[in-house]
Amino acid sequence: MRTLDERLADHGLAGGGLHEIAAASATLSDDAAATLFAAGIAARFADQPGFSVFWALTRFDLYAPGLEQVGLRPDQVFYAQGQKDSAVLAMAEDALRDGSLACVIAEVRQADQTATRRLQLAASDGQTPMLLYRRHRARERCPLSGLSSAMTRWRIGSVPSGRLPHAGIGRSRWSVELVRQRNGNPFLIELDACDDTGRLALPAAAANRAAPAVGAVNQAA
Repeated sequence: MRTLDERLADHGLAGGGLHEIAAASATLSDDAAATLFAAGIAARFADQPGFSVFWALTRFDLYAPGLEQVGLRPDQVFYAQGQKDSAVLAMAEDALRDGSLACVIAEVRQADQTATRRLQLAASDGQTPMLLYRRHRARERCPLSGLSSAMTRWRIGSVPSGRLPHAGIGRSRWSVELVRQRNGNPFLIELDACDDTGRLALPAAAANRAAPAVGAVNQAA
């Protein structure tokens, strides 16, 4: 999405880097928004035939039809389950160094700076994007509060959808906050949730106000 990419220092998510994602709260709605945000990004990286995504986690609670609604088909994903976070991180690192995957996703509750540094190095070596979903350990503590070697850190929440001109359910809407990025500034924006190709969108009212912009895009968010 151009509006989002233009605010990123690399004009898009770096393909050979670590990007962290956390839900804005421990609620189910925010957790779902963060999960689908990660899945949508992965779908964008895997938008060519034969490209696959590796998803490692300790507890399998993903809903495949929901992932498909944001562009990530079941046949595109390899899942791996570890008994603890350290096993998930090790599997993710191995998958990154393989270099043949479109994207690697790992879900953990704890990862120190050493672990994130290893993931960043592996992502760079394998030129593979790494999405680390940091799950909430405690309701009152943000998972992004610790130190990290990630290139970007995102906090995603669910917000009310805009009004429709007719009866029905509108497109989900998210609060997308870039908490930190290398060589760039943080920002907060509300966006319509990923569509079935993984693309985010400005809400209609904001899109109508936005001026046309032209910019180079590395990888669309």
